Amino acid sequence: MDRTLRDVAEVGPFFAVRTGPGETGADGGGSADHGPRAHGYRPLAELYATDPRRAVHPVRERAADVAGRLGTPELRVGASLAFQGLAARLWSVALGAAVLAGRVPDMAADRVWWNPALSAPNDLWLPHPSALPDSDDLAGQLAGTVLAGHLVPLHHATREACPVSGGLLWGNAGSALAGSLRVLHTWCVARGRTAEARSALDLTARLFQEPLLSGTGTLDAGDVSFVRRSCCLYYRVPGGGLCGDCVLR
Repeated sequence: MDRTLRDVAEVGPFFAVRTGPGETGADGGGSADHGPRAHGYRPLAELYATDPRRAVHPVRERAADVAGRLGTPELRVGASLAFQGLAARLWSVALGAAVLAGRVPDMAADRVWWNPALSAPNDLWLPHPSALPDSDDLAGQLAGTVLAGHLVPLHHATREACPVSGGLLWGNAGSALAGSLRVLHTWCVARGRTAEARSALDLTARLFQEPLLSGTGTLDAGDVSFVRRSCCLYYRVPGGGLCGDCVLR
């Protein structure tokens, strides 16, 4: 799977994930080694499990940082865009591997490490990459891995930490998936990999049948476009405007 993930990274920075245990070859988690934690990473499982009553909450900190960099005082805007960014990263890595290699990486929340101070391609680290068992239901594996394994707990953690609409966040999850599809589909078509381009469309269409995503927008397979039914609030960023898939257009 390490080689597969290196191949997937060629699609673009959002499809890349750092692999390997670290400089010492230890297990990637101890404070005494040079694994992810020593470099400011933490398992996403820890992020999702953080007590929302904590004065310092990583989701809230990340939302405030994003809002500050974008020049808006609204924490909900930062929370929305931070959620969408991480969702796009997770969808891209998993969908890319499923399409290009026919395997879904094991991205359990305690295996994927995240550094909120970094951006793609350096923010995610999978120390010991491996694949889920072979399956004829790649869409089901993708839904279990990304949707149930990450976006459901991330949605809960974000809502607990920040004043942001739950429906908006699910719209962001759908928009992030559609964005990953567009980049991957364009990359495949440009290289004559028509079978993989069709696979990307098929898997994404099946993912949009999942109950949590089915009401988030409309995917047009003809021109590989998506129109969402909610707004990510980017228009509230100074000079932000409306996104290409925005319901307000």
